[in-house]
Amino acid sequence: MIEVIKGTLLLSGAVFMLLAAVGVLRLPDLLTRMHATTKAAALGVSLVMLAVALHFAEVAVVARAFGVIIFILMTAPVAAHVIGRAGYFVGSRLWSGTVKDELRPNYDPLTHELKSGLETEANARHLPRDGDPP
Repeated sequence: MIEVIKGTLLLSGAVFMLLAAVGVLRLPDLLTRMHATTKAAALGVSLVMLAVALHFAEVAVVARAFGVIIFILMTAPVAAHVIGRAGYFVGSRLWSGTVKDELRPNYDPLTHELKSGLETEANARHLPRDGDPP
């Protein structure tokens, strides 16, 4: 019975990772590609690591497998967010079917300043920093 569970976990994990790879190839822009790789690949790796934990069934291996799962689930969304945001800031084009762009009204591409929408007159004023041109 455990062999069937391990096989199902491995196969499911491989299918999710394949879907992530297909998403990278087929999706139209950076943001949707980042979404596919983050969600599907993280789930795929988690399922494979669960199968590894079941296969070896040793405390050290199970602890490492769960450590990998926790690490992937904590870092993949953050990394995708940072890469997607950097791509937006350097001018990566959005897909023509993009419905909502919440950064556009708050981001100035000339100065690369991003406003949160909660600025007051006092804290929205640009103060010169070291290295700013005069």
